Amino acid sequence: MNVTSHQGSSAVVNGIRVELIERGAGKPVLFLHPGIGISPSAPVLDALARGARLLAPTHPGFGTSELPRGMSTVDDLSYFYLDLLEQLDLRDVLAVGVGLGAWIAAEIAVKSTERLSHLVMANAIGIKVGDRETRDMLDIWALTPDEFNALAYFDPNRGGHDPKSLSDAEALAMARNREATARFCWSPYMHNPKLKARLHRIRLPTLFLWGTANRILSENYGRAYCAAIAGARFETIDRAGHFPHIEQPEEFARRVLAFAAAGMQKAPPVRRASGD
Repeated sequence: MNVTSHQGSSAVVNGIRVELIERGAGKPVLFLHPGIGISPSAPVLDALARGARLLAPTHPGFGTSELPRGMSTVDDLSYFYLDLLEQLDLRDVLAVGVGLGAWIAAEIAVKSTERLSHLVMANAIGIKVGDRETRDMLDIWALTPDEFNALAYFDPNRGGHDPKSLSDAEALAMARNREATARFCWSPYMHNPKLKARLHRIRLPTLFLWGTANRILSENYGRAYCAAIAGARFETIDRAGHFPHIEQPEEFARRVLAFAAAGMQKAPPVRRASGD
């Protein structure tokens, strides 16, 4: 495997180049973004970096990150990140995921917690809670942008983008984010049917954060997800919807860093597994 990294630029893992934002110092925090991507100017990144060494990659296929042939599942993404952790020799890592990023974090942790210390799951997707005929999450591709913003945000204006204000590169990145989300999450819709039965393998201090104004995914779903991980805590964030890191970045970062500093101990590590 070959990895190169550049501050605030990119990392190359096994020949796959991905964007990588890196700033701050201290305990490593791996921030795994939701399907809408992550901007280097997002306030939550500086808020986290004030208390930790922040690493925020853009997933393969999102933004300008490369997408290798054959990478098509969240399971694939989790193995990419296991390689990244290993090759950058990151240890005692606080993994923080939002939405799709939380799903990826869970898939990493059921395979190996050797390099992880804590797990934060914000408005997480990835498991099936309801019956087979009922979607746990709204069909986001059936919504107009205005409808999505009204349901996903406490303040819908936080999700608005004037297409005329976007550069060609920004518009392309948004299109790639949407395409990649469909690639990784469409079928089965927003979950891995096997993940729920594997969550017992997560033996890390785990915190679920949930925006109280989230109408894309219910709080009951989040609480059921939380209950499937032994010892996990569930907390809500007011005046935030599906993306609390955007609407309440300072409070989000405060909760994350306080949780990591609380001194909770992990159980003996679950080492990397190749599959069932």
